[in-house]
Amino acid sequence: MTLSITRRLAVAGAMMAAAVALAAPAAAQTVDEIKSKGKLTIGMLVDFPPFGITTADGKPDGYDADVAKLLGKHMGVPVEIVPVTGPNRIPYLLTNKVDLLVASLGITPARAEQVQFSEPYAAIEIGLVAPANTKIKEAAELSGKRVGVARASTQDNALTAVAPKDARIMRFDDDASAVQAMLSGQVDALGLSNVVTKEIKKLAPQANYEMKFVLNRQVQGIAMRKGQDALLKWVNEFIETAKSNGELNEVHKKWLGTDLPPLTKS
Repeated sequence: MTLSITRRLAVAGAMMAAAVALAAPAAAQTVDEIKSKGKLTIGMLVDFPPFGITTADGKPDGYDADVAKLLGKHMGVPVEIVPVTGPNRIPYLLTNKVDLLVASLGITPARAEQVQFSEPYAAIEIGLVAPANTKIKEAAELSGKRVGVARASTQDNALTAVAPKDARIMRFDDDASAVQAMLSGQVDALGLSNVVTKEIKKLAPQANYEMKFVLNRQVQGIAMRKGQDALLKWVNEFIETAKSNGELNEVHKKWLGTDLPPLTKS
């Protein structure tokens, strides 16, 4: 009897705690709340060069890291960068582990149902990459081939939509794992961005990797939780300022070697 009552109380307590957690407002909903917290927490990929890399001493670096630091500079608070992966970056945002995502997140209608996107701050091209001697010119020629992608990435969605039914799409946890699979011969081709393609050409010049065809072109946005309209306004004003004063262009030239291209939401 006593044990039963104890169990009931424990269950009731757990349910109450869960209800309170669900009812609690999301952390750092506004710029003022972020400032009160004393830091800006940003989720970032660290396996997507040159947008996200890890330095020899284990620190996040790259295009996205520099944009994150600019955000903190303009807001007047230090930045804490939290490494995320392709599959967990949106869950990290939605569960309040980070305030914002500067995580090479392509702006898509499906993602826009989950998060709010800023105006674009970068752009990339997604395509099908394979060694030069692999005869692939279009999606139909992937029939019977092993094709690698980072799970839940834009290239995963784009490739899945056009690949023949008998193509074997192999999904990996991140771009680094997918690239390693191609370098080791586990896959015949890879859905990849133009910037990562550039990096693997350096890693294996003898294979002469090339982009066989383009799947899509995408712009990337800074993501935040739904309902953070004041924060969205501030971030959009930051992007406009960083574009007009040349700060964003300098970051682009530093990491991609070219001026910032025109950035427009499709």
